[in-house]
Amino acid sequence: MAARSKARRRAVEVLYESDLRGQSVDEALESLSARMQTPVNPYTETIVRGVHGHHEQIDETLATYAQGWTLDRMPAVDRAILRVGAWEVLWGDVPDGVALAEAVGLANDLSTDESGKYINGVLARIKDVKPRMSLDG
Repeated sequence: MAARSKARRRAVEVLYESDLRGQSVDEALESLSARMQTPVNPYTETIVRGVHGHHEQIDETLATYAQGWTLDRMPAVDRAILRVGAWEVLWGDVPDGVALAEAVGLANDLSTDESGKYINGVLARIKDVKPRMSLDG
């Protein structure tokens, strides 16, 4: 698995753990580092801190385009994958197509059979409207 793909997967793990346990992202990053017995990959930390820093705008955007599901009702792993994907599409330094493909791959590996298609649809819509969005920092 490529380094950035692994970093994304770890970021999903951190955000998932933080969400389910009600932990801060710092606590979840420390927990990951302890489990791995090595420092967290810098790109994992960049993603996690980016998602945390833009949390309100990401969740508002997801709530707008996640048709048929509220954030609270969707599986926690899908929510974490969507947050990572949305951050990469809106603020990341990778091409949008890479962000979408990576998110779909994570969904196919970690979630239900339908999750990959759903996540692709939500993130593709965000990618399409991104030029009209007002993005903070």
